[in-house]
Order: sequence, then structure tokens, then C-alpha cells
Amino acid sequence: MQTRFVEALVALLVALPCVAVSAPDQAATPTGYASIQAIQQQMASGKLDSQQLVRDFIQRIDTLDQAGPRVNSVLQLNEDALAIASKRDAERTANKHGALWGIPILLKANIDTGDKMPTTAGSLALLGEPAPRDATVAAKLRTAGAVILGKTNLSEWANFRSSRATSGWSGRGGLTRNPYVLDRSACGSSSGSAAAVAAGFATVAIGTETNGSIICPAAANGVVGIKPTVGLVSRAGIIPISSTQDTAGPIARDVRDAAIVLTAIAGSDPRDPATIGANRHATDYTKYLDANALKGKRIGVVRELSDDGPDVARLLDQTIAVLRAHGAIIVDPVKIPHLNDYGKAETIVLQYEFKHGINAYLATRKGLKVHTLTDLIAFDKTHAPEEMPWFGQETFVESEAKGPLTDKAYRDALAKLQRLAGPEGIDAAMSADHLDALLAPAQGPAWRIDLVNGDPDSPSAYGPAAVAGYPSITVPAGFVHGLPIGMLFFGRKWSEPTLIGIAYAYEQATRARRDPGFLTALPAPQGIDAWTQKSAASAHLSDGGKR
Repeated sequence: MQTRFVEALVALLVALPCVAVSAPDQAATPTGYASIQAIQQQMASGKLDSQQLVRDFIQRIDTLDQAGPRVNSVLQLNEDALAIASKRDAERTANKHGALWGIPILLKANIDTGDKMPTTAGSLALLGEPAPRDATVAAKLRTAGAVILGKTNLSEWANFRSSRATSGWSGRGGLTRNPYVLDRSACGSSSGSAAAVAAGFATVAIGTETNGSIICPAAANGVVGIKPTVGLVSRAGIIPISSTQDTAGPIARDVRDAAIVLTAIAGSDPRDPATIGANRHATDYTKYLDANALKGKRIGVVRELSDDGPDVARLLDQTIAVLRAHGAIIVDPVKIPHLNDYGKAETIVLQYEFKHGINAYLATRKGLKVHTLTDLIAFDKTHAPEEMPWFGQETFVESEAKGPLTDKAYRDALAKLQRLAGPEGIDAAMSADHLDALLAPAQGPAWRIDLVNGDPDSPSAYGPAAVAGYPSITVPAGFVHGLPIGMLFFGRKWSEPTLIGIAYAYEQATRARRDPGFLTALPAPQGIDAWTQKSAASAHLSDGGKR
């Protein structure tokens, strides 16, 4: 089966010329890479309205996602998007507005919307009657005035069907590609959300994460991703993996836009018990966008989380130099206790929680042919040519074999995780050196990732915060061999304000992001791009980020 996959991909790649694909005339779609702030300024001046903005994005998706280079990030467009945009325009004339008013946003396809779009997690098994109501995240975005433009492709079942899955592939949507180099991985599982934002198919998007599914794709696609503290953002109406690790979060092209979206979706929700007390922490996160936020901050470098080769190590060193130049106090290296002590326990916890959570979720969906995890396993067997051409469903099968959440094996594994990852892990490391945040390269060596091999088996910087349920944020840091690398800042529970301030100051000091070129194949390796070196050097000599 794997041989057939390789042969098909080789044929595809041979047919693609190693050249950049011409993007549509930017004069025709000036809003493709514009920020929320820039778009709102155009709307306020009467030069743009939400309807035209939606049309621009649909044209761009038709040209670059569904045709042309075929990034394949958008699974379905919302046929009501233009009508919603028209309503937002009318409300704006009545002086009703806000930061997200009329702004198109894409949602990962595991997030319920009470409209005509089905929520499938990329699986053909969930095609049928749409969800009866919005996920809380979707409802909050509508209340904030956003226009839900569509749903994005993802690693099917958020990459929890098989340990051999390819990031960004789903039975319903096929494979999402990285818009920087189309034969490289977009990582996952929020592949479509990150690739779409990177490619300018929407202003912002929502991803979800259990362990790396916001951070890795955001970093690999050269955008900003925030994985909030578990319990800050409601999971109600989102297809689950883990009640103790799952969260939704924003993906954007800059920290400001991500902070705006996080502000809109954070807060308590009676539909999700984990959010009890979240209103004590939810706030307007744009208040922490301070270009001088690095001054006096103590940041620890966790080098053992990065084993990505000399080029990434040099980029990390350049990042450290920028942080120091802007007033940060660097502790290098810092060790997080117990990093290698809880992997098996996490697998046990996730499998137990997935079986419990997916059965409970399916009970909320009417008009489907599947009602339990047992039904999903049977569906995949019956539809193996469509659902399992490249990899199986051993994770489903192993999860189905688990018992109830009262089992001692589950309770012991969960207690171990919650102790070692948080209080005796991240918290202990930060307390030992009086740190405000921890730092490591966000993702593995993406230039080695191709469509055949999927993600590399390398240490993940996002793992500790994911397992602990603590916040993390990735920011574009530069490029290696033409592909983006992100830097990850993470820290204690509820430390979003501090992390957002640090990330924003770092972003303003480096301005490392650049738009994708839609190359069809990887350029010849040349180490860290000259552009990245120049960017880091100029940042090092900058005036404290005030530019």
C-alpha cells in the first residue's frame, strides 16, 4: 500500500515544474495579505466593504487553492458568506462595529457550525446532516461580527486515527500542501487553517490542538499560532480527542491579529466545565502588544527540545541575540525535568479520553450513519479504498479497547501526566531560574518533510506545554532552505499576556515573515537564507523594536 502511495506521489511531483507559480495580480486582490487593522481602516474610509472582501478571498481561493498551484487548504466555502457580509455592512452603517466586524475567518473542519456546512473532521463518515448548533467558538466569532468564510482541511480526525498518518491528509479533502514549497508538508493537524492564512485565503483562522496541532502547522507555514491554556477557550461543539489537552486557538499572519481573535473567543462557557473560572483570566489581549516588552524579561532556552541540525541552531542563536539586544535576560540552557518520563502515560490518557469524548460528541449529531467509535471503525473498513489508501486506523482500534474513565490505568496515567508535565516540569524549570518564558524552535526540520514521509520523528518543542495544558505561541523567525521556521515561547498556566507581549516585541524586532512563493519543489539547499541573516542582523542593530 505504501508503495502505491510513493509511486503516485512521484508521478505527481515529476509532472510539476520546479518554478514559482505566478500569484494573481495583487492590485486586483489588495486585501490578500492585509491585517485586520489595515482592512478596518479601509472599511472605515469607505474604500472597502465586507462583501468585496469576501469576493476577493473567494477569487483568491479559486485561483490558488482549488486551481493553479492547488494548495488545497479550504475544504468547503460557506454559501451564506456573502449574505452574512452584506448584513455586516448594513450593521456597520448603523454604527455597529468592532475589531472583527466584517472580517472573514476560516474554521478547522472539526468545529461545528449551525449552518449548511457539515462538520466532518475530514472523514467521509461524518458527511450528512450538519451540526444542529454552533460550537461556542463559532458563536463567539459571529457575535464579534466575523464572517465565517468556510472550513479548512486537516489531518483526518486531527491526526488521531493512525500513528502512520500523513499530516494534512483527509479522506474527504485529500492533501493540504505548504504554500511556500508545494511538495513539503504543511504539518498538522490544523494544516488547512495555517496554509490558508499563509497563502492569503482569509485574514485569520481557527485551529485546534491536542499536542502540536496549532503550533507545528503555524510554524511550518510561516504564521503566528497561539495555543491557549486549556480552559481559556471553550471546546463545546468541537470534535474531541482529549478533555485534558484539547483547545482551540487563533492562527494569523501577525501577533496583533492573533491577539484580537483570542480576545473574541476566550471566556467561560457553561457547555464546557473546563472553562469554569476562565473569565478571571480572559481579557483584551491587545493591551499587551508592547514593542518594549522584552526589556527585563527572563527567558530560558530549552536546547534539548531542538535537535534540528546546525542551520536551525544558528537561527536559534540569532533569535537569542535579538532578544538580548532588546533587553531580555537569557538563561541558556534550561532543562525541563521529566521530559522523557510521560510519553506512554500520554498515549494511555488520550486513547481513554478519545473513546469517551467521541462517543459523547456523536450523540449530539443527528442524521449520521455512525453513532459510536465502533461504528467509525466499521465505516473505515467498509470504505477502505477511500479512507485507508495510505494508512490504517490502529489508534482507533486501540482506543476502542479502552474501558471507562473510572479505570485505574487511566486515573494513574492522568495523575502522572498532570504532575510531571506541569508542577514538576515547566513550573519547576521556570521557578528554578525565575523565568518569565521558555524558548525553543517551534517545529522540526520542515525542509526534510516531503509528501511521502510526513513529519519527522524529532523532539517537539510544543509537547511540554501541550501535555501540561499550558499556553504557547509561535512566531515566524526566518527561513532555512526557503521554508519557514518558527520560534516558540511558552510558559506557566494563564501566562498568555506575558507570552503575547514577548512574542509581539520579538516580531516587531525581526519582521521575519514574508509571503509564500508557491514553489513547486524545494530549491537547492543553501543553509540559512541570506535574507534571514540580513533580517536578523538589522534587527540586532534596531532601536528597541520601534519601527
